[in-house]
Amino acid sequence: QVRLVESGGGLVQAGASLQLSCAASGTIYSQYHMGWFRQEPGKEREFLASVHWRNNKKYYTDSVEGRFTIYRDAAKNTVDLQMNSLKPEDTAVYFCAAATTTPWGPTSRLSYDFWGQGTQVTVSS
Repeated sequence: QVRLVESGGGLVQAGASLQLSCAASGTIYSQYHMGWFRQEPGKEREFLASVHWRNNKKYYTDSVEGRFTIYRDAAKNTVDLQMNSLKPEDTAVYFCAAATTTPWGPTSRLSYDFWGQGTQVTVSS
């Protein structure tokens, strides 16, 4: 069992930066993928970025690549999402997730077994 707790959300202006952090309790095994997703009201949860726990291989969705960076710290059991050049359309609830295996690939929300409670990010224009 893995418990995930996100922090770092808030209200910022367009163009600003924000760093989200996800603290994991429980064992993160080397084959796990850790991911960040977001969800707007009435919309599906959207993949943003993921990282493989052992080899640090990263994936990004096109809309955030070059602006967002995912980091994992195995010593601290944390996964951070550094978000730069934020836009109003980045406004959403952001979720951290862990996948024990990835039958649908590391970019599909269907692969993820454990989820945090989410943290709100609001970007004003």
